[in-house]
Amino acid sequence: MIKSSKPSFEKVDPSFGSSFSFKSFNHEHLNKNHTFWHYHPEIELVYVNGGSGKRQIGSHVSYYQQGDLILIGANLPHCGFTDSLTDNDRETVIQFNPDFLGKNFWEIPEMKNVRVLLERAKNGIVFHGEDKNLIGDKIEALNSLTNYKRLLGLLDILNMLENAKDFTLLNAEGFVLDTELEDNNRINLIFNFVKNEFKRNIALEEIAGVVSMTVPAFCRYFKKTTGKTFVQFVNEYRLVHAAKLPHEKQISITDVCFESGFNNFSHFNKQFKKFTGKPTFALPE
Repeated sequence: MIKSSKPSFEKVDPSFGSSFSFKSFNHEHLNKNHTFWHYHPEIELVYVNGGSGKRQIGSHVSYYQQGDLILIGANLPHCGFTDSLTDNDRETVIQFNPDFLGKNFWEIPEMKNVRVLLERAKNGIVFHGEDKNLIGDKIEALNSLTNYKRLLGLLDILNMLENAKDFTLLNAEGFVLDTELEDNNRINLIFNFVKNEFKRNIALEEIAGVVSMTVPAFCRYFKKTTGKTFVQFVNEYRLVHAAKLPHEKQISITDVCFESGFNNFSHFNKQFKKFTGKPTFALPE
């Protein structure tokens, strides 16, 4: 029997007395969305203060260290960024509907640059360096403000994000999912299946069956949607998992290889070099 995890649509409710959602988490109160792929029509801004973990946004998977600052566009599927092993101090999540200030608000001259930022966010954006730290501090400072000042602070933060120079587009090569709910469901079903089953071999016939497609149709659909082949996506997912393992527990390189879903060390090193440009996988000192 094929085991799969249904895609999850997250219903986002604004915070009490506010037009958008603002949530802060710590080690005692974790963000529960780390367990599944999900999507929502709201734009999401996430600041992880310290720690390390996985980024899984659209067809992009990568590993972060020393915290993260991420802007995610509407309906872009993603997984949560923290869990009990992340070892971060805090996580702050802001979610707002694109029209939460009115349908034409981003069209006014003062918001022209922010409108460009939100359009760019459809690919997912991660911010680095001083931009990450400075804007992250501003995001955490919102926690102590009144709802009115928090709204003004959010607009200021969006302007700072638009002016930031040190950032990376996460799906620049072509994650095109942006329209039909059916496509959201289908790609989320695929991503959830990979998340649960990546440690074993996943035949194309099996994954195509999960979404009721023929293998040729599935391969065309996945490449068109994500800009990657399914095999490439699974291997990248495994390699990011491999990068995270040594930071979570004492483990040998051989065990990293097999616990990440690779069946031989030579293939593991070959894929690691192709993915990172580094000659061989090495444990952190």
